[in-house]
Amino acid sequence: MRDPSRVLVTGPLERYAAGFRVELDRRGYAPASVAQRMQLMACVSRWMAAEQVTVSGLTCERVERFAAWRRAAGYAHFRSSRSLVLLLEYLRALGAAPERVVPADGPVDVLVERFRAYLLGERGLATGTVRYYLRFAQLFLEANSAAAGEVDPARLTAGDVGRFVREQAAGRNVGSTKNMVMALRSLFRFWHVEGVTAEDLAGAVPAVAPQSRSLPRALPAGTVRRLLAGCDRRTAVGRRNFAVLIVLARLGLRAGEVAAIELEDIDWQCGELLVRGKGGRREILPVPVDVGEALAGYLQRGRPRVACRRLFLRVNAPSGALSPAGVSNVVRSACRRCGLPVVCAHRLRHTAATETLRAGASLEEIGQLLRQQSTFTTAIYARVDRDNLRELALPWPGGAA
Repeated sequence: MRDPSRVLVTGPLERYAAGFRVELDRRGYAPASVAQRMQLMACVSRWMAAEQVTVSGLTCERVERFAAWRRAAGYAHFRSSRSLVLLLEYLRALGAAPERVVPADGPVDVLVERFRAYLLGERGLATGTVRYYLRFAQLFLEANSAAAGEVDPARLTAGDVGRFVREQAAGRNVGSTKNMVMALRSLFRFWHVEGVTAEDLAGAVPAVAPQSRSLPRALPAGTVRRLLAGCDRRTAVGRRNFAVLIVLARLGLRAGEVAAIELEDIDWQCGELLVRGKGGRREILPVPVDVGEALAGYLQRGRPRVACRRLFLRVNAPSGALSPAGVSNVVRSACRRCGLPVVCAHRLRHTAATETLRAGASLEEIGQLLRQQSTFTTAIYARVDRDNLRELALPWPGGAA
């Protein structure tokens, strides 16, 4: 059934059916998807009538009971409580269904939440970085909590810290272990400043052996052109993907920075783009003509007219901003369309820097393009230009090698 209007909802949810149908349309669901959601709503309402459950009594426990009943009845789709998230959100927004009861925070949850507030408010870290840090903080606290779930940071010792790091490092690669070490050091410094611990345990975190830094891996010559040519710019999704790819390849932005662009960030008169970078930094980049044309094409003939102010939007419902993972998926899909090995969005950033270097730009200019604060980070690109490096090499002692 593809006509949502033909779905008949009877029972306790009947009065909410028309409004829920409008909400699904507003979120960008296709008619077939709307019909499926309305059929699910009708099924829920019939079950509620049979079980004598009112809308105000639609608790999480009863939602789980419905999901179990649907599985037992042999339904092939929408068999879990997650299937009812949209319906429950709508009913809760109206105040008809009870809010989801969140269990009381335990000691570990309280400490993690305080650390979250510090990372976001004081450090200004990106949301993805905060999630990563919190995961390691949670692991450490749970590993050092008592049987009742209680943990007293003031009683932790350097031995507890070292043991945890060694156990965790055994199953991780070097990169993941270094991230864990940074997260723990940040946690311990926060505790020390806040007076949670008398001693700064950051010094007890073992160091990780440095990892040899490989050369930045730029895409082979002509690959970016193939990726761009593979976008069907006759369609809305093709125009969006073309704009995403050219922003990554020409401006060297990170996936999160592309996802964070808002409509107001583009200054069409000055030809500039405001970039919301790491650590809450905001920087201005000039917009090349080809990038501006791609963005204008997407805005005029590809971007839906919705309230969301983010530049790049999802294609599939529910409508909304394209996430950093979605930006990377645009790159992966482009690779598959062209029959190329799949790469992540960051490879286009390396490609932009490498091609700019080979065109004669200095390392200082590369650092400005990539908006890197550390010259050491930018210096790795010096090893890409092997021809110039050969001129700097000293002759082999004793004659030609």
